[in-house]
Amino acid sequence: MTTGAPDPTRRGVVAGAASAPLLAGQATAGADLISIRTDLETWVAMGDKASGGPGDRDSGAWMESRLRLFGYRTQRQAFRAPSDRLGSVALTLGNASVQGLAQAPASVTGPGGVTGGLTLGRPTAPARGALVVVDLPARRWSSVRQPELRTLADEVRASGAAGLILVTNGPTGEAIALNAPAGAPPFGVPTLVLAPKDAGPVLAAAREGQTARLVIDGEAGQRPAFNLIGRIDRGKGRTVVLSTPRSGWFTCAGERGPGVALWMALLPWMAKTLTRHDIVVVTASGHEYENLGAEAFLHREAPAPERTALWVHLGAGIAARDWKETLQGLEPLDRPDPARVLMGSAHLVEILKESFAGEAGLEAPLPAGPAAAGELAEILKAGYPAAFGVFGAHRFHHTTLDDARCLDPAFVERLLPRFQAAILKALGEA
Repeated sequence: MTTGAPDPTRRGVVAGAASAPLLAGQATAGADLISIRTDLETWVAMGDKASGGPGDRDSGAWMESRLRLFGYRTQRQAFRAPSDRLGSVALTLGNASVQGLAQAPASVTGPGGVTGGLTLGRPTAPARGALVVVDLPARRWSSVRQPELRTLADEVRASGAAGLILVTNGPTGEAIALNAPAGAPPFGVPTLVLAPKDAGPVLAAAREGQTARLVIDGEAGQRPAFNLIGRIDRGKGRTVVLSTPRSGWFTCAGERGPGVALWMALLPWMAKTLTRHDIVVVTASGHEYENLGAEAFLHREAPAPERTALWVHLGAGIAARDWKETLQGLEPLDRPDPARVLMGSAHLVEILKESFAGEAGLEAPLPAGPAAAGELAEILKAGYPAAFGVFGAHRFHHTTLDDARCLDPAFVERLLPRFQAAILKALGEA
């Protein structure tokens, strides 16, 4: 599937907001709304945000300068994240090769690769030495922990397969990178993630049992990463926490950009307005490895639940662009993707419903429960009594095309006063 998208450059970020009016009568100054536009532009320009990589480090330094500007005491919490340094990643059929993504953390093959007969479907019988091709159902794929993938590793190991090819059938036709725990390769064998738009010849070859060669050449390792923490200590004994992930697959413009921009826009407002509380804000790296950095923060640096008045989390896809499916491909729409979830502690649901009324996907908030995803799930499991957040998966989630075309600053700007209102009401200050 192709995309009839606007220019995916830095200029494309702000084009959609050129005529968007500022929200009159809100507590936020116009300068804060303008900063959302320029902050989204800066975020996109930083490129790939893989944990511990240049874009992740640069964005952390950029956000740290913003914290210091508004009087927050800053801290970098260091940890190590997986880092695969790869060359050739492909499946070869005869004289033709199909490129794909290596599932991280990678199981590498060396330059010679692994050769075996292709088999189609989940391995329910011995397939020793085979390359198993699994054509996944249509989903907005995100993680190896999604239900359809949870048992696949055991099935592959039990079959004796030598490699795995996953066709991630999502809404764009692109390959979808999958989050996975840090540590051992999640499926136990070299695994190629293949775009459905490229999968036709591979699926046909697998039906015929042809032989293929899978190459994931390079080195699997680790590198330093850090969480960025900001604090305003007033000695109040009750803390408001604001969190957003910072790392992700590729540019992650629509996945991470709105959350990052809102996080930074809320910094001066919180410092000025929430004078009855201490404040802790965090932007975590390690998101791709099942919330690796967020877990480090929760376990070692987060305030105790009993000392936390409110935790607000800005997760994935808060305000990414929606798209229309046409015969010519995907066409951009002038509205945010409604595939997003607002969830909070049960006693906050009515407050959230009032604060986010009219926002597609957010107008019917859910009480905290098993449907929680990402870092918000970890926060709720940790027992914080008052917490809410947003998470989602827009159409280009975890693909290389999640760039400026997936953003319109106006979608983000209009959420700022809604988050401010919800925070004040949740704290009993509105």
